[in-house]
Amino acid sequence: MPGLTWDQTEDLALSLYEKFPDVDPLKVRFTDLHKWVTELDEFGDDPKGSNEGKLKRFRWPGTRSGRGQG
Repeated sequence: MPGLTWDQTEDLALSLYEKFPDVDPLKVRFTDLHKWVTELDEFGDDPKGSNEGKLKRFRWPGTRSGRGQG
């Protein structure tokens, strides 16, 4: 079964939240976020397929800022 792709932002964010529950995603550098995503066991996309715009869409569940805000 193929893994998660860069376009599955919500699923990737949930996986990151489960792995890093105490991290504020608004304070994570894009370079760190990229590294964490590509290291997820569930990730199955091309690591070079991301860009800053895609990484900006990441918001952990339960954070005050989400899609459409900011």
